[in-house]
Amino acid sequence: MARINYWNPEDEKFWKAEGKKHAQRNLWISVPSLMLAFIVWQIWSVVAIRLNDIGFNFTDEQLFTLAAIPGLVGATLRFVYTFAVGSIGGKNWTVISTAVLAIPAIGIGFAVQNPDTPFSIMLLLAALCGLGGGNFSSSSANISFFFPKKEKGTALGINGGLGNMGVSVVQFVTPLIVTTGAFAFAGKGQVLANGQQIWLQNAAFIWVIPIVIMTLLAYFKMDNVPGAKQSVSDQFVIVKRKHTWIMTVLYIATFGSFIGYSAAFPLLLKSQFPEYISLAFLGALVAAAARPVGGWLADKFGGARVTAYVFVVMAIGAVGVIYFLNLNQFAGFLGSFLVLFLASGIGSGSTFQMIPTIFIPKEAAPVIGFSAAFAAYGSFLIPKLFGWSVETTGSYVTAFYFFIGFYVIAFALNFFYYQRKTIEVKQLVKQAG
Repeated sequence: MARINYWNPEDEKFWKAEGKKHAQRNLWISVPSLMLAFIVWQIWSVVAIRLNDIGFNFTDEQLFTLAAIPGLVGATLRFVYTFAVGSIGGKNWTVISTAVLAIPAIGIGFAVQNPDTPFSIMLLLAALCGLGGGNFSSSSANISFFFPKKEKGTALGINGGLGNMGVSVVQFVTPLIVTTGAFAFAGKGQVLANGQQIWLQNAAFIWVIPIVIMTLLAYFKMDNVPGAKQSVSDQFVIVKRKHTWIMTVLYIATFGSFIGYSAAFPLLLKSQFPEYISLAFLGALVAAAARPVGGWLADKFGGARVTAYVFVVMAIGAVGVIYFLNLNQFAGFLGSFLVLFLASGIGSGSTFQMIPTIFIPKEAAPVIGFSAAFAAYGSFLIPKLFGWSVETTGSYVTAFYFFIGFYVIAFALNFFYYQRKTIEVKQLVKQAG
C-alpha cells in the first residue's frame, strides 16, 4: 500500500476527501485482530472448567489461578504495549502483537491432551495468554490517532466493544467446538465420566488460522500514522498528570469490572448454578455489545454524565447479586449480573470518550493505554478475590461488598473532578480542543 505522508483528521477537507477511508480501513482490521487477542487472553476462563473433567486433578484455587494469571500478565504487558505504538508505529506493532498469539494457542492445544501435564506448564501457558491482554492498550492508542475528536468516542467504542466481544465468542464457541472431532487438527479425544467424548484441544487450535490471516491483513492493509511516533520519555510525561490517575481509577471501575467478571463468571456459575453453565457467555456478550453504545452516548450527552449513571447502576447490580446469591435464586442472580455487565460495558465506552476531552492528542493516546493497563488487572484481581472470598467466608458475597465500595469512590471522583463545572475542567477541555 502507498504510504500515508500527511495526517490531520481535524482538517474537515482532508477527512472527507481521504482521511475517513483510511481510518475506517484501519479500524475494521483492528477490530478482528483485537477480538482474537481477547479470545486468547480469556481462553482459560473456559478451558479451566473442563480440565478436571478430562483427567486433571487441580484444586479450585488452582483453577481460579489459571483463569486469573493471564489477567495479571496481560495487564503488566499493557504498560509496554501502550508505548509501542508511539515507538515503532501502530501497523508494525499490530502485526507483531497479533502474530505472537499463535504461540499460546498452539501450546495449549498440545498441553490439554495429556492429564499428566504439570500445573507449572499450565501456569506458563496461562501466562503466555497474557500476550493477548496487552493488545488492547496498543490497539486503542493506535485507533485514537486515526479519528477526529468528535468521533473518537464512537470509534474507540467500536474498536473496544467489538474487540471485547472476543470474550463472549470464546465462551460461546468453546463448548460447541470441543464436542466435535471435525475440528480436531491434532490428537485424540478425551472421554468424560458420562462416556461423552470431547476434544479440548480444539478450544485453542481453532484460532491459529484466523491469527495467521489477521497478521497478514494487518501487514498488507494497515497504516502507520505520520507524526504519531514519539519517544517513550515523551510519552511518559503522562504519569505526572493528576488526571491520568483519576481517569485510571474510573476505568478500573468500569472495564476492570467487565474483564474481571468475564474471567470469573464461568467458574462462578459452575460453582453456584452448574446446570446453567452454558449461559456463561452472556455476560461478556452484553458488556461488549454495550461498549460502543457507551461511546456514542458519551459523544452525545457527555462522558462524565454517562459515567455517573453507570456507577449508580453498577452498585445496584452488585446489591442485586448479593441478594439473589443469598436466596440461591438463579433468575435474579443472572439478571443482576447482566445489569452489572451492561453498565460496565457502557462505562468502558464513556470513560474512554472522556480521555481525549481532557488531554491533548499526543497525551491522550498513551493515557488511554496506561489506564487500560491498570484496568486489566481486574482480570486477575476479581477471580482471585472471589477465590479468597469463598475460601475465607464460604461465600462469594463478601467480594461484592468490596466492589460496591469501589463504585462509590469512583462515583465521587467522577463528580468532583468532571461533573462540576470547575475552572480546572474548563481549562482542560479548552487545552484538549
